[in-house]
Amino acid sequence: MAFATVTLHGSGVRDLLRSPGVLGDLERRARAIADRAGPGHDVESEVGANRARAVVYTVTFDAMLAEAHQRTLTRAIDAGR
Repeated sequence: MAFATVTLHGSGVRDLLRSPGVLGDLERRARAIADRAGPGHDVESEVGANRARAVVYTVTFDAMLAEAHQRTLTRAIDAGR
């Protein structure tokens, strides 16, 4: 059986990870997590030097308490799959 050799080029991988398609997918997943977590959560996304990223965070004190006591945001992570 022959083995295939795969060589990844760093600049190409970086371009892929910073692409609008990846950013859009991350935003969609983050929005699904925020929606599942309930009111008081928001999403921010950006393209950094090496990759795109998205963050779901609490914006209200009630949402912060819900995360601290019931782990609402932590339990909502599966919505992003």
